[in-house]
Amino acid sequence: MAVGLFWLYFASAKWHGVDWMKALIQSAGPANPIPGLHDLLIQLVAPNWFFFAILQTVGETVVGLLLVLGLATRWAGIGGFLLATNLALVVAFEVSDPGFRWLYYLGVLVNAQVIASGAGSLALSRFGWVPAFLR
Repeated sequence: MAVGLFWLYFASAKWHGVDWMKALIQSAGPANPIPGLHDLLIQLVAPNWFFFAILQTVGETVVGLLLVLGLATRWAGIGGFLLATNLALVVAFEVSDPGFRWLYYLGVLVNAQVIASGAGSLALSRFGWVPAFLR
């Protein structure tokens, strides 16, 4: 539940608009030291920043809701792991304080733990009436 609330918190910052993300997304490419990813961010992501901002928002919302409800927990954990890896490889390099980057890296670790652990005891997927694809 806590990891789901984590994702919903970050998604909620974007629900009323993603315009504030434009500068962040467009500056991520030049700040990124990873070869290949650096070019991808500059040539593909920055010009299409709105699409990628909406995609990130939808992903965070879906993952957050599934984790809070305890539905498709491992699949949601995989989605959260991919979202957190994206943030750790892209946004974390824009942060000047290396210690602050660990907040992004910890997001990767907690989502990996969700994948390994699966649903908790309060998860809706524990009920027999929940379809198998949501367990």
